[in-house]
Amino acid sequence: MKGLEINRAYFEEYGRKMIDEDFADVKHLLAAGCVGAGSENFGYDDDISRDHDFEPGFCIFVPDDFDEKRLFALERAYAKLPKEFMNLKRERVSAVGGSRHGVIKTSEFYEKKCGDKNGSLDIKGWLTIPDFYLAEATNGEIYFDELGEFTKIRERLLTMPEDVFKKKLAGNLLIMKQAGQYNYQRIISHGEKAGAQLAAIEFVNAAINVIFLLNRRYKPFYKWIFRALGGLKELSDLSTELEFLITSENDEKTSAVKTAVIESVCGEIAEYLISHEMTKATCHDLEKHAYSVNDRIVDPSLRNSNVLTGI
Repeated sequence: MKGLEINRAYFEEYGRKMIDEDFADVKHLLAAGCVGAGSENFGYDDDISRDHDFEPGFCIFVPDDFDEKRLFALERAYAKLPKEFMNLKRERVSAVGGSRHGVIKTSEFYEKKCGDKNGSLDIKGWLTIPDFYLAEATNGEIYFDELGEFTKIRERLLTMPEDVFKKKLAGNLLIMKQAGQYNYQRIISHGEKAGAQLAAIEFVNAAINVIFLLNRRYKPFYKWIFRALGGLKELSDLSTELEFLITSENDEKTSAVKTAVIESVCGEIAEYLISHEMTKATCHDLEKHAYSVNDRIVDPSLRNSNVLTGI
């Protein structure tokens, strides 16, 4: 079983009963689930994942004004839940909750992930918070949330402002043009294989950003990116070509193939932008698409800022 399934089963076996029987008076103020850091909250865990920070458990989220005596009692009750489940042992939990599981204030969880207790980000916040933190703030599973506070913030963070989306998209399209369509082959011509590989990596990273943006999904921590990429609805077929670009050599024959692959990737993304009427450009030159996307930003200050502001 995957971690999310194990944690759900642990909650149904022990957590729900604990809350219903011992905390019925405050249940309407609670939310419970498994979200945040850890491969299990993305569904990416396997046997290797269990060598650290892996345990049966869940989170109980409480509002800031939660009664201190009931908070202490809730923390103690969680700590006393069975220490072993499905042959997995729980890590020792302190009186104030564990680092990933236990009793957590909703405001503290979101402030840690996005810098704001209510998930109310301004333009600067949206442009600077790493995607993997936003992914951690919105992943996993919520079992119940009668108050609705936790879910309301979660849903707020799931919706990136359209202008921010366009700024990030424009910047990454321009990087794809510069690193892939322009610089890769030029660097190869200079005989600089290491520099060419750096250009390929820059291109692939920007392309991945574009694909996640077009899927309206947040990119997880780098070690899970290709696993997540393959599961996306739109343009996931490009993952094989992108992997080839950063795992192959830069000799004369292979670099020629890589140049063709770069153009193929750019062409497919350009066609997607055109077919979804996200750009006025009609070619496969991603620089033209970058500026066309940027021109559609409504906020004049953001539109007129450097096209790479969202990078």
